Amino acid sequence: MKPLKILAVLMIMLCLNACQSTKNMADNLYNTTWELDYITGPRITFSGLYPDKKPQITFNKTTKHVEGNASCNGYRAEYTLNGNSISFGDPGPTTMMYCGEGEQTFLSTIKKVNTYNFDDGGNLVLMLDDVAMMRFKKVN
Repeated sequence: MKPLKILAVLMIMLCLNACQSTKNMADNLYNTTWELDYITGPRITFSGLYPDKKPQITFNKTTKHVEGNASCNGYRAEYTLNGNSISFGDPGPTTMMYCGEGEQTFLSTIKKVNTYNFDDGGNLVLMLDDVAMMRFKKVN
């Protein structure tokens, strides 16, 4: 009976630790601006998609919105976190300046994302299941 109690206590501690590490992971999203440095899919080079300005994203923990620029025009959208699952709502009204294919590639790719993680270098990786779709580095 005693080994069973010890096993139960260890399982509870493991679960609590897992919940805490997910919470800590989410905390890394906040209080920084993230700048895109990789996006999957397009046949155009990254520097061709974003010749002047790379997209940026900032997570607001209080309002549950992300905001930033999609390389040319600003955007704002709701986001939802659940563990390492993430989803983004449709961006709200933005300015409508046309700046090439980069902005549409960014906005359509971010809508496909359903999980996130951080790589060994501390970069934010937005994924579709287990496939890296976008990678962001910290700006500040």
